[in-house]
Amino acid sequence: MSAPLTLLSLIIELALGYPDRLVRAIGHPVIWIGHLISWLDRSLNRATVSDTSRRILGCVALVLLVGIPALIAFGIEALLLNLSFGIVIVALLASSLIAQRSLAEHVRAVADAFDSGGLSAGRAAVSRIVGRDPERLDEAGVCRAAIESLAENFSDGVVAPTFWLLVGGLPGVVAYKAANTADSMIGHKTPRHQAFGWAAARFDDLINLPASRLTAPLVIAAACFVPGASPSNAWRAVLRDARHHRSPNAGWPESAVAGALGLALAGPRVYDGVTVEDAVMGQGGRREAKPSDIRAALKLYWVADILMIGLTAVIAVLVLLVW
Repeated sequence: MSAPLTLLSLIIELALGYPDRLVRAIGHPVIWIGHLISWLDRSLNRATVSDTSRRILGCVALVLLVGIPALIAFGIEALLLNLSFGIVIVALLASSLIAQRSLAEHVRAVADAFDSGGLSAGRAAVSRIVGRDPERLDEAGVCRAAIESLAENFSDGVVAPTFWLLVGGLPGVVAYKAANTADSMIGHKTPRHQAFGWAAARFDDLINLPASRLTAPLVIAAACFVPGASPSNAWRAVLRDARHHRSPNAGWPESAVAGALGLALAGPRVYDGVTVEDAVMGQGGRREAKPSDIRAALKLYWVADILMIGLTAVIAVLVLLVW
């Protein structure tokens, strides 16, 4: 039942999202997972332990933080799917781990901020979705950061959860989200997490590989339906640039979006005062991105998202026919 469950979850999340009042009342599954990760980090990642031992303990932590939530999700799914309308409840739970609406809202807020408050407001808005220092960004830098975040998070926050929900049901998407959250919290090359977060970072690269390769063709196909976007340029950018990104996965969606919109994304960026060198995605495109480019990227995103939902619907119908 994972295909119909995935389709229902996508529709629910698209219509309802995850209301802010619910976050205030009970939190969010990612917040709960974050508490587990923080506890494991405090308990196992001690400076007095050697790097080799910390790497082993990081592997243990990864197994625990992925396995415990997945086992809980397995029990919940097994229990609820035996009820008459249990699939709707499971779909409601799974929808909280897909970020179609919230991603678009956060990126749109950057474009809206430029309209209402100029560059300073744009910097404040983009600081909520990227890790780089917003005060170092000019208008073009803020716009590129928002578009890069949209492209990468379409893969990590929308396509990947959808893929793992389709493959493994509620346990699959919970396990994915736990691992992805672990990478964002401890998968950094800092003195504290270089060894302990190694397993989380490598595992996240692995589980995001299918989605990143699926996201690029979705964006290329979407460009066929968005005025001013170029599917051929998107295709060429993916083939030429994606493999040169410092991330094994982020280059695929970023290069597709860059090529489709005629932009040059990525390149050297500053995080916490440190310049990180990276290849340009969309070589030959414009570096001077504008707020209107953010809105064009959002149009591309929504069409790609609709195509993904349509593809999921086809799979669900085929599964039901066979079933």
